[in-house]
Amino acid sequence: MTRRKELAGQRFGKLTVIEQTDQTKNRYAVWQCRCDCGGEILANTRELVRGTVKDCGCVKRETACRGRIAEDLTGQIFGHLTVLRRTENRGGRTCWLCQCDCGREKAVTAHDLKAGKVKSCGCRAHDHSHNRVDITGRRFGRLTALYPTDKRDRRGSVYWHCRCDCGNETDITEDSLVHGNYQSCGCLKAENQQSITEKLHRIDGTCVEILEKRKHRSDNTSGFRGVHQLKNGRYRVDIGFKRKRFYIGSFDNYDEAVQMRLSAEHLLHDGFVEAYYRWKKKADTDPEWAKEHPMNYDVDLEGLSSKGV
Repeated sequence: MTRRKELAGQRFGKLTVIEQTDQTKNRYAVWQCRCDCGGEILANTRELVRGTVKDCGCVKRETACRGRIAEDLTGQIFGHLTVLRRTENRGGRTCWLCQCDCGREKAVTAHDLKAGKVKSCGCRAHDHSHNRVDITGRRFGRLTALYPTDKRDRRGSVYWHCRCDCGNETDITEDSLVHGNYQSCGCLKAENQQSITEKLHRIDGTCVEILEKRKHRSDNTSGFRGVHQLKNGRYRVDIGFKRKRFYIGSFDNYDEAVQMRLSAEHLLHDGFVEAYYRWKKKADTDPEWAKEHPMNYDVDLEGLSSKGV
């Protein structure tokens, strides 16, 4: 059987061990200690021997929220918690022992107390009014928070009933409002989409900007747009243009399929964009000519068949 260390009377930092208590912490004996400042604290054998605890908390802390000195919260009330005394730091943060209205004690960091994140020992966790930040009347973009509902999301965030500037009302979680994830009932997104649509140039049934900024599709099976791997291992190549899809062919070699697709893009897409800007340059200087000669781009692709989409 392992013999317990007798620490009574020994000094560790500013602490002098008075006597052993009947408590244990992490299977180590807990000792009552008196600090040089007159305060007392409980610490276990491991904390004392390893130097984890060297004082009652009176020494300046590098991690204190107010400069280098921890703010004294003794006697202050946070929700249903009354601060009793300083206790061992946790995760590098100043920690305080608090007593809840229900009588239970709980160690809470100063950060969580002052931020309102912890207001009880946990006995009021199911009280929807507990730990709730009042955002009534606050504006978030076009939304004004009216009142909290009884609903919460899976993370526990309260749904607030909000009124949008357009007149619509909707329920949005507090987290989504505070973090700016929602700024309207949806009308702002619709307006932005409409604005983007109005800025696009659709000529001859084709959007110039889409052709200029071609991107890979997320549902592509080969890794390159317009190249699709078939069940037999071959690669089918096609290309869309002016609401039609042109079949280019199927190939055994992937690189060959990609090169055929690039050649078709250069002929159809790049050719259309170049023709459009030539037409636009003349149309800007002569609007009457543009009315008589609308943009029309047709290409005869030898060996390619087309099908409507």
